[in-house]
Amino acid sequence: MTTMATQAAPKAAPAGSEPDIRRHELANFLRSRRERITPEQVGLVRGRRRRTPGLRREEVAQLSAVGVTWYTWLEQARDIQVSPQVLDALARALLLDRSERSHLFSLAGAIDPAPGTECPHITPALRTMLRQLEPIPACVQNSRYDVLAHNRTYGRLLCDMDAVAPEDRNVMLLAHTNEQWRASVLDTAEVTRFITAKFRAAMADHLAEPAWKELLARLEAASPEFRENWARHEVVATGGRSKVFRNAWVGLLRVETTDLWLGPAPGPRLVTYAPRDQETRERLERLLDLVRAAED
Repeated sequence: MTTMATQAAPKAAPAGSEPDIRRHELANFLRSRRERITPEQVGLVRGRRRRTPGLRREEVAQLSAVGVTWYTWLEQARDIQVSPQVLDALARALLLDRSERSHLFSLAGAIDPAPGTECPHITPALRTMLRQLEPIPACVQNSRYDVLAHNRTYGRLLCDMDAVAPEDRNVMLLAHTNEQWRASVLDTAEVTRFITAKFRAAMADHLAEPAWKELLARLEAASPEFRENWARHEVVATGGRSKVFRNAWVGLLRVETTDLWLGPAPGPRLVTYAPRDQETRERLERLLDLVRAAED
């Protein structure tokens, strides 16, 4: 097989140096991403004797068109050079979302040749389904609560999502820092305490991952409210819940949320906000009409 990376003897580097720390962070990140993906997600046959959680190293190497020994060295934090093209191939093979891809390139000290690359889970068929669900608000979130895709009514459910920078489209950040979002929630203190407990429960499986640690640091720096709730060490499992929003365009909306997992949990999920009464359905239809009018 022709590979995208050539094998070269790895160099020695001082332990504890910044490059050494970066390589170990990169190795841990790659390993954690590899172990969360099932063979079926990437079109491989599981087999009866599989003991490795997720993908094997040789399978990632095959999917990325790199040498098995070279990829093994990468997960062993050896001092080897990694090109942006190889990182791009690894990001695609490991189904990294936009935030994870950005962190991969950051850890490797490389410039992403395609920084706007969409999450592999957001297929054209999924975008079509999001549109077909309208006027029911719906979005796709990952386990870190990044909003990866949404339909038009979700885009106006709690704030003007299109006005939010892509890197800031995270439910935790919006709930603690976006004034329009916070004004749409009837009991902000209760809601932020609840979602912080959900975030802590979700983070238990990702404590060493750079993307999660950076989000946590960003929340602690931006919100005293978050710091107070985080210090409670409360945890809540993910699940559906009845909610009431004060929408800036059409008034009160009473909805029931449902999470539909797009793969093994935890991972990306489709979140829908179904109306609980006829008045809410009519208001959601009016909200969609307003969005359509703004598009014309």
